[in-house]
Amino acid sequence: MNKEGKGFGFGINKMKQFAVALQKAQQMQEDAKKIQEELEQMEIQGESEGGLVLVVMSGNQEPLRVEISPEAIEKGPQELSSLVTAAMKDAYSKSKENMELRMEELTSSLNLPGM
Repeated sequence: MNKEGKGFGFGINKMKQFAVALQKAQQMQEDAKKIQEELEQMEIQGESEGGLVLVVMSGNQEPLRVEISPEAIEKGPQELSSLVTAAMKDAYSKSKENMELRMEELTSSLNLPGM
């Protein structure tokens, strides 16, 4: 007890708030795991101009495959490199945007300040 005889200052209301916060944290952890599993299963495509090179990434930005058309190969090493780079950047950008959107959905449901 403290000097005023009120226990430890952790009243019923504070305990309820703590319980609610704990439930939100557990729900967020479950939702984050679900989102991570969904992202792993997604395939996001990026392509170069003209679609000569296609890069496929998972939703969590893991490269899965690259498809190169015969026309892209005929353009020579430097142009092919530029096409692959452009397709990778496109896939990465789309994957990042998707991931940010999913995380925003997760945090907005919790009403956390500053997020």
